[in-house]
Amino acid sequence: MKDVSRRDFIKTTGAAGAAVATFFIGTSRGQAGPNDRVRHAVIGVGGQGRGHCRAFDGFEDCDVVAICDVDPTQLEKARKEVNPDTEVKLVSDFHTILEDPSIDSVSVATPDHWHTPVALWALAAGKHVYVEKPCAHNVREAQLLGEAATKTGKCVQHGTQARSSQGVADTVQALRGGIVGKVRLAKAINHQLRGPIGRGPDSDPPPGVDYDRWLGPAPVRPWSKNRWHYHWHWHWDYGTGDIGNDGVHQIDVARWGLGVAFPKAVSGSGGQLFYDDDHETPDTQIVTYEYDDCYLIYEMRLWTDYKLEGQTNGIVYYGDTGTVDIGSQGCFHNPIEGERKRLGDWSSFTANVRNFVDCVKANDPSGLKAPISEAFPSVTLCHLGNIVTRVGRRIEYDSENHRIPGDEEADKLLTRTYRKGYELPEV
Repeated sequence: MKDVSRRDFIKTTGAAGAAVATFFIGTSRGQAGPNDRVRHAVIGVGGQGRGHCRAFDGFEDCDVVAICDVDPTQLEKARKEVNPDTEVKLVSDFHTILEDPSIDSVSVATPDHWHTPVALWALAAGKHVYVEKPCAHNVREAQLLGEAATKTGKCVQHGTQARSSQGVADTVQALRGGIVGKVRLAKAINHQLRGPIGRGPDSDPPPGVDYDRWLGPAPVRPWSKNRWHYHWHWHWDYGTGDIGNDGVHQIDVARWGLGVAFPKAVSGSGGQLFYDDDHETPDTQIVTYEYDDCYLIYEMRLWTDYKLEGQTNGIVYYGDTGTVDIGSQGCFHNPIEGERKRLGDWSSFTANVRNFVDCVKANDPSGLKAPISEAFPSVTLCHLGNIVTRVGRRIEYDSENHRIPGDEEADKLLTRTYRKGYELPEV
């Protein structure tokens, strides 16, 4: 890991990190060992972040000792989710947490555009990281985060918690064993009813909110309730649409079962058939990922709340002798001849957190069940799906160099421009 002087640190972070005068990259942090209690911090405490507070603080060998959010009302809510007898630091600047040598690990549950920047800073500070899905706002960020995890040797667990579900793992093993013969197609299905958000005028941010820090690397624009709590998911500057928000779970499991990583080509389309409001991202999306001997299809409809092919959101594998479907109802084998048979249960967020805590205590990322190495290809599929939707054409993907050759417009969307003072740190 590259050593960075205090002067270089201030120069690199600019406004984002100038207040952290004693933070040095390369110091020894996060060295929890076997049988130790893990001291954990949660950064970003909206609904998902408060879930992190409950989950991590719910283990006997883990204490949530710091909480960070730019909105003081969110901090107040989150503090109520943690043991009242524990001394908990409440801060608005995540750098304050990172310079605390007593903290072993952090959760990153911010909006998507902050996931990789915070995770990189945390790794640079020697912390283990649990990063919510999608781990990155673009493909380049996901690549950098994977490289940083390798360089630092720290645990980086991704919020695709189905990886920690024994039932799903057993079902994947059954697929690999030929339970339905050769699988040539998997369909990742995201269909649910997400209501419209209407129109929200620009206005001043709520009192006490550090809105400039919330914007971070994104372009400056006025505050709006429709680009704020949760609604940020539906704007390209901060979110990744529902393919990154929820579809990543289905895409990850579909890819896992097929045993594939990066596609050779991607095609698809999407748009708004339901919304007519401040949404920028699609409510309807169909993407096809091409591999040498199989296809992966992603289908998204945000205007249906009914079951399809036996499941709500889920995955269907189509084989020579039947199908296997995985979703919130469980994992099932559907032979062409014979009765439907249950194979196991679906995902567990708590199990994913438990796996992370165990690996932090051992200071060993090799046991992670949802490591960044698996998150990188799954999140890349989500971003490539959005790219083909935005440019409106099929692309070929160079998985060795992570580029889109021959298409400058699409290739440019593999990364973003970072606002001055909020550039990515080098790890």
